Amino acid sequence: MFKTLEIFKVSHAMATHAATRQAVVAENMANADTPDYRARDITPFKEIYRADEGNTAMRTTREGHVGGALQARDAAAHEAAFEVSPNGNSVSLEEEMLKSVEVKRQHDRALAIYKHSLGVIRTTLGR
Repeated sequence: MFKTLEIFKVSHAMATHAATRQAVVAENMANADTPDYRARDITPFKEIYRADEGNTAMRTTREGHVGGALQARDAAAHEAAFEVSPNGNSVSLEEEMLKSVEVKRQHDRALAIYKHSLGVIRTTLGR
């Protein structure tokens, strides 16, 4: 009955994506004074999720249900298009701080989905 719980895979993928993006943001902030360093970012989770939607076998048991899964995969870092300072550095600490807040929200959202799903399973089991 509970062989594949896709919601847990999606929440794991969201948390993994948030951790990867946080590492990229931290690297950008650490190199804020490095000459010729280009700020990097990774593909947003929703774009990765949309790209994977077509690759999954979607199945509905009745009208109104939506099935599908997201397989966790590494998101490649790419250079972000930011304004370049005179020393060739494109890191904006303000932008990186805002990204850091977004990442925390994404990670908190992934944990909330995971915890809520566990609660639903516990309720169905009578605990």
